[in-house]
Amino acid sequence: MKKNRFLYLLSLMILATSACQQEEAESADKHRSISGIYPHLAYYNNEGECGTGAVVPWADKLWVITYGPHLPFGSSDKLYEIDQDLNMNIRPESIGGTPANRMIHKETEQLFIGPYAIGKNGEVRTIPYTAMPGRHTGNARHLTDPANKIYYASMEEGFYEVDVHDLSVKQFYEDGNVTNKKKNDTDANPAGSLLKGAHGKGYYSGQGVTVYSNNGESGGLAQKQFDIEAGSLSEWDGEDWKLVRRNQFVEVTGPGGIYGNENPATDPIWATGWDHKSVILAARDAEKGWSFYRLPKASHSYDGAHGWNTEWPRIRNVGKEGEPDYLMTMHGMFWRFPESFQEGNTAGIRPRSAYLKVIGDFTRWKDGLVFGTDDSANKEFLNKRSAKGNIQGPGQSNSNLWFGDMDLPDALGPNTANGALWLNEEVKANTPSDPMLFAGWENRNLWINNEGKTKVSFVIEMDAKGDGNWRMLKEEEIEAGESARLYFDKTTKGEWIRLTAKQNTTVTAHMAFSNPDDRKAMQTGIFEGVNTIEKNDFTGGFLYGLGDDRRKLGLVAKSYQDGQPTDIGYYEMDDKFQLVKVDDPTTQQFINDNFQIPKNVFEVDEASVLIIDDKGRRWRLPKGDDRYTEPSLAGNLRIDREVATERDLFNCHGTFYELPAENADGYAKIRPVASHQLKINDYASFRGMLLLTGVNPEAASSNEHIVVSDDGEVAVWTGAIDDLWQLGKPVGKGGPWANSDIKTGEPSDPYLFAFYDKRTLELRHDAKEAVTFTIQMEPIGHGPWMDYKEVTVPAGETHVEQFPEGIEARWVRLVGDQDCKASAQFTYK
Repeated sequence: MKKNRFLYLLSLMILATSACQQEEAESADKHRSISGIYPHLAYYNNEGECGTGAVVPWADKLWVITYGPHLPFGSSDKLYEIDQDLNMNIRPESIGGTPANRMIHKETEQLFIGPYAIGKNGEVRTIPYTAMPGRHTGNARHLTDPANKIYYASMEEGFYEVDVHDLSVKQFYEDGNVTNKKKNDTDANPAGSLLKGAHGKGYYSGQGVTVYSNNGESGGLAQKQFDIEAGSLSEWDGEDWKLVRRNQFVEVTGPGGIYGNENPATDPIWATGWDHKSVILAARDAEKGWSFYRLPKASHSYDGAHGWNTEWPRIRNVGKEGEPDYLMTMHGMFWRFPESFQEGNTAGIRPRSAYLKVIGDFTRWKDGLVFGTDDSANKEFLNKRSAKGNIQGPGQSNSNLWFGDMDLPDALGPNTANGALWLNEEVKANTPSDPMLFAGWENRNLWINNEGKTKVSFVIEMDAKGDGNWRMLKEEEIEAGESARLYFDKTTKGEWIRLTAKQNTTVTAHMAFSNPDDRKAMQTGIFEGVNTIEKNDFTGGFLYGLGDDRRKLGLVAKSYQDGQPTDIGYYEMDDKFQLVKVDDPTTQQFINDNFQIPKNVFEVDEASVLIIDDKGRRWRLPKGDDRYTEPSLAGNLRIDREVATERDLFNCHGTFYELPAENADGYAKIRPVASHQLKINDYASFRGMLLLTGVNPEAASSNEHIVVSDDGEVAVWTGAIDDLWQLGKPVGKGGPWANSDIKTGEPSDPYLFAFYDKRTLELRHDAKEAVTFTIQMEPIGHGPWMDYKEVTVPAGETHVEQFPEGIEARWVRLVGDQDCKASAQFTYK
């Protein structure tokens, strides 16, 4: 009897355990993800853009707000709460708008996020836009009554005080939208009446002041020219405003982050920003005031004098309780940021890795990182160019969260970066430049161009420990009109570098940084199953994120035979990765009419790929496999499309590039991401994912990234845009000349040089005597050309120039001293 009872109990335990295991498995399988993206968590609105304004863990939930582009009185955007099992709930209190503010009020245990106040148990109260109009961009602790009041700031200079108990509002300065309503999203920023600049971003308090930043400029010129004066950093003492610096600033925070500084009288305040030269970092010391530093830019797609291309860069503590770990996002780079950063203690900032996603906020949650992104904007705003043809944006704006491990910021793209100390500017004798970050890279290139009329001596100094003690590293004398490249390898130690000219002059001083790129070339990995370029006939299709709240992906599948496409059906994919054939000839025709791939986006000649941009500027890029030429020019391979808001993904001759909008200088600042041998028909963003067509359905059994249709006929690849780094390092071959007629003293077209390594140049000509070629480098993208080296090539010979490891410049060109036919071909391995 006891034995039977024991067996009975044992069987119950086994059944219970099995049921628990099944429940856990079902819970894990309930929400499928790919590359850290859960499609069911995507959020939509009915506006021209749907970005993530803030992401904050609170009351055992993850809280998210979204924003539309210019909606100071409310919108279709929502407040979301996400539980531990990743179930999402839209809060009924949602009133939308364009919010990106967040602050936790410690005394009352409330999270203020957008126009909402959320209690410690998750109860939500709303401050109506009738009481506090504006695009809420920041919160700050109150200067005199922090236990009972907080500050709100809007993007158009609306400043308010809010009682944390009854949410009553006191207005200090009226929001600019109240009397000057913007008609269209693409209208220029309105001019403020209070502060310099436009397009507010950051807000914080401490040391007896509140600090406010904006990152744009009003007027039409700011929508076209990226390097005009723009933006400002300002502070308010409770009575008067003071301009701190006239540059484009974004984040304003301190060691206390979204809680506010623990010791507001003495803790530092930090601000990040940029100008046309570099990233700018500011720190306010309670006794010494503001100090400023420069960091290089990994990406220039965030530039633009209007300020629209940045969203909300952040500095945020993502460490455990008692173990602070500050992560900074700025201009396409993850940075490690020291908690103790202030004047006299500036050591420890380090570049981590580059990224492609547009990130509006991030946080630590469940021992991982969550990034709120800005993915698919219906309007695409000012990001138009002929290379995209007449392609439309997605039918409905949407974005998503991106989940990753704590080490994800170290695991993406190379941290190659560049920035200028001076750029075509007049410099006074014995006046030091701002410090530029020096630590964090093995290869450091300093390019100096003396544009003055006399010889100048430049003193190069190093702050070795970040303690403000400068010592002379080197003195470099440069003749008028000449330039020099100085190289510092990893044996040169120091945190910061700065320059001083001993004589008045006009000068450019630019720094380019890199670490070895350890990626192998032409990797397949998670892209196994995407067709390769040697495949002539293949199945692909055009992609379109559907509108009208359908919230699905539309795919017009196509069969390519001998380069000619034929429709084979229309399919739709939902948030559960179900790709189903649908009978909808109207949508199928709409996609065919509006998403055709333009032909002849670029030219391919014997030398390289030639691009003539919409301003008439000429640029040359490396070639990949020759088999890319015909399908690219015939319009069978998508070349250019926006898949992260306000910048393009450019897929040219076997290399993916990040391409800034034209208002951020476009092709001049193009950045290669990875080279490949894939034959990709189309690509698009959907629910935060990157999707590719031109995929073999049979590969799905061995690759979770491939989704096959219900009839087994077509497939799409799914992942994240930052998966592209895994394809491998950029490689290619080409140059400005290939048996080209050249004229004495006439420069070649610019040819891309940056972000590659293992670079060689082969030079030859048909002249009957030796020809001297000057190799010129342009390290910036919009700066002066500088002579790198002269090479004399005897008649009938080929000169092979092996460039040193670690050299970095953005563009290269050549000038010959004789009329002849010449070839200049670079190989990047």
